[in-house]
Amino acid sequence: MLSSVTDLLRYIDENQLTSEFGGTLDYCHSDWIVLRTAIESFAVTVKDIAQMLQGFGTELAETELCDEGKTIEYLLESHTDKYRKLKDAIRSVSKEGRHLLASLETSGKEDDSQWDVRLDWETVQRLLAQLRDMESAFDGFFEKHHLKLHQYLQLLRYEQSFQEMELCLGHLVAQERELSTSVDTLAQTEQALKRLDSLESSAQEVMSRAQIIILHGHQLSAGHHYAAALIMQRCNELRHHCDTLNAALKTKHTVLLLTHQLLLCVGQAQSWCDDGAYLLANQLVDKYQSKEGAQAALRDIDRFLELAPSLLSSGPDVLAIEYEAVITPQLQAQIGKTFEKHAAVQQMIQSRQACLTKLADKHVRPVQLVTPRAENPPRSKSPLFSPKHGDGLKFTFDLSLPGKRTSRKSPNSRKIEVIHDYQESRSCVSYGLDGEDSPDVLKRHVMRELIETERIYVEELLSVLLGYRAEMDSPTLSGVLPAILRSKRNILFGNTPEIYNFHSRVFLQDLEECLEAPENVGACFLKRKASFQMYECYCQNKPRSDALWKQFSDCSFFQECQKKLEHKLGLDSYLLKPVQRLTKYQLLLKELLKYSTDCEGSSELQQALTAMLDLLKSVNDSMHQIAITGYEGDICELGRVLMQGSFSVWIGHKKGPTRMKELARFKPMQRHLFLYERALLFCKRREEHGGGGDKTPSYSFKHCLKMTAVGITENVRGDVKKFEIWYSGREEVYVVQAPTVEVKMAWLRELRRILTNQQKLLRDEANQHGQMVGHVQLPPPLSESKQQRASVSSEETESGKSSPDPQTHSPKHLHNRKSWPGAHSSVDVCGGLEEWSGGLDAFRPSDTEGGALVQLSPGTYMALADCLQNGPDSIAIKCGDVLQLHFEDNKGRWLVKNLSGQQEGFIAVSSLQLVLGDSSRGNTSRLGVNPKARKLSSP
Repeated sequence: MLSSVTDLLRYIDENQLTSEFGGTLDYCHSDWIVLRTAIESFAVTVKDIAQMLQGFGTELAETELCDEGKTIEYLLESHTDKYRKLKDAIRSVSKEGRHLLASLETSGKEDDSQWDVRLDWETVQRLLAQLRDMESAFDGFFEKHHLKLHQYLQLLRYEQSFQEMELCLGHLVAQERELSTSVDTLAQTEQALKRLDSLESSAQEVMSRAQIIILHGHQLSAGHHYAAALIMQRCNELRHHCDTLNAALKTKHTVLLLTHQLLLCVGQAQSWCDDGAYLLANQLVDKYQSKEGAQAALRDIDRFLELAPSLLSSGPDVLAIEYEAVITPQLQAQIGKTFEKHAAVQQMIQSRQACLTKLADKHVRPVQLVTPRAENPPRSKSPLFSPKHGDGLKFTFDLSLPGKRTSRKSPNSRKIEVIHDYQESRSCVSYGLDGEDSPDVLKRHVMRELIETERIYVEELLSVLLGYRAEMDSPTLSGVLPAILRSKRNILFGNTPEIYNFHSRVFLQDLEECLEAPENVGACFLKRKASFQMYECYCQNKPRSDALWKQFSDCSFFQECQKKLEHKLGLDSYLLKPVQRLTKYQLLLKELLKYSTDCEGSSELQQALTAMLDLLKSVNDSMHQIAITGYEGDICELGRVLMQGSFSVWIGHKKGPTRMKELARFKPMQRHLFLYERALLFCKRREEHGGGGDKTPSYSFKHCLKMTAVGITENVRGDVKKFEIWYSGREEVYVVQAPTVEVKMAWLRELRRILTNQQKLLRDEANQHGQMVGHVQLPPPLSESKQQRASVSSEETESGKSSPDPQTHSPKHLHNRKSWPGAHSSVDVCGGLEEWSGGLDAFRPSDTEGGALVQLSPGTYMALADCLQNGPDSIAIKCGDVLQLHFEDNKGRWLVKNLSGQQEGFIAVSSLQLVLGDSSRGNTSRLGVNPKARKLSSP
């Protein structure tokens, strides 16, 4: 207990006490209270600001957007005003906080007598930081909200502009449809042209505003508008409406101009006829009774005839062709009357000319004939009419009509020149023909034809999509459209939209870029080669589409659509356009290739032509494939169809019992074979009679051979068109006869390719695993064993060439032979059906069987079949010729001398094996070595 202030100073330093307690500390309690009150007030203000910002943010988030632009503008203004007020409040509070912070910093820097203000300074600093964070978050939120409102207002205004423009364009389209092009008189045509010109000027003004709207839409889309997709859709719709209207106006303008020209010509012709009748009526009889009067009258008539309109010299048939698009029955009647009038006036003129000529020649003295001078020899008789040219040649004179494109002539076609009286005229004609034969000019003609027909093709596809497919959704035609047809539109039209998108957006632009450089068109086709596969899908769907069309072709919906489109042909004709276009490409490519020999890009053109021909073949094969019936399973699992065709087939079992039904079959079975990547299908062709007498082929499934167990023998004795397909180690053997040798070789090449690829895959697997897989036994090198044979009886297999081994002829060896998936190790050659075993014993190979990869060696042989000359360095061989083989070059060809015909040349190994047949198997088959061991037979 202290009794005085002096005692207090003993314990507490005077610097820590105020003056009331005898200390020296400078402290004012009222100042502290004021400062503390200011801090508390600042904290409350910051809290209020936070609540205000939270409330305003909730209000912005819950704002409902309406479809009225004025309401959105009011929202923008009110929200912006509130935002500015809140920003002012935040700035005021921030200023107050910074002032308070400055006061605290000033107090903290004074003498030690001041109290510790560090805690208060940290509090104010924290409140200021919180206020800054709230302001930053609020600014970002309001900026996004303001941008959204602004873009929404832009969208509303753009949508309003679009709707107004769409109404204007619709009004113009209605006016354009009301404007008829069926006019009969010149006055009607001129009035229609005036109306059309007025309509075109209005349309140009409206379309200019539409272009501004489209440009504004692109600007909005480029500005990252949140509804960019919708805006671009509106732009495309406006552009489509403008293009449609512009095309319709141009078409009507062309028709009216053509009609005006026709009516003008008809009017001129009628006026000329009237003038002719007036001329004849005004020729006074007393004036042309004399010679001079008659000659003057004739001169007047000749001058009048020179002024005859060109229409009268063309004839009604030429007019009908030239003005086919605009001629109506009324115009046709006017033209007929005009030509009838012309015929009458012409007859009157001819009668008058005959009369005047008699009067003019009445007093004419006879003129003595004078022999022509020597320097002007008489023209010889035209060779076209000389007797030596009367041997059955037919000369056709092609008259080119105005406005019609003349057909291109073949370079080897016969040219007929008409010799005119004037040398300069004939030279002009010859020069024009020479210029037309220039390859560069012809290439440009073909290129222009390709691009022009491509544009027409795209327009026809678009007319089908818009005029038929899109109209299925039109409410105006829903009453005449069967419901089942609406659900099957994808069957009726197939993938036409996909084809249209490819050609209109991609391929047409590619072709137009090649207009001045036709040599690049081959690369253009190769670049889009994969895209053309969509035609295969279209063609596969075509039979279903045709069946659906036959069912509903009389539907009123199609008739209404055709009437609106003004199409002369029905929908089925336009659905055939993609198939026709696909065949047109290869014809045009052939034309370009014919005029591009040894030019830049010719190799690409050849590759493009090959690709299009392969595509046509693939499409044709797939069309046959979809007609297969009776196959159990998914045919897609067999892979892609590679080849298909009809063959004569004999079947037999070379192992085990042979069925008597098969043994008794002397005539071959007619089978249609389908070669897939993984299987070979045997089918029977049937003709199904459809509606209208049409025959639709179908293929009844009979048998399936997996390619993993198939082997082939290329040569069958007795017929160069036969080859052998055997299955499961020759348990089943099929002797197949192709219609031609070329077809046989094509199938053998494809079969060899499949089996060789399988062999390569097996070798790769063995190399990867380091061991054999299952029962697979790969052929060892030739030096290790000659008993291992390839499954492909050809010189092109991987196992190399080998001579026949007697061990392979034993039945035990045949029974114990291993096989690898896709090719068994047998290389037996069927010697004919007469050598098949008819009993229950196992099949015993004939003495003509041997290795498929026969070793050809130099020597003398006899030809068992004919071989045509193939190339300048080749020779022709006939059956029975004696041949001498010299050596084999690095291209797989043998130098052969035909001792019978004393000719020498190179022949491919494959052709040589077909020619030599059995005589190429083994050394004992050569001429002069044990003839009894040789078996020669004619094919």
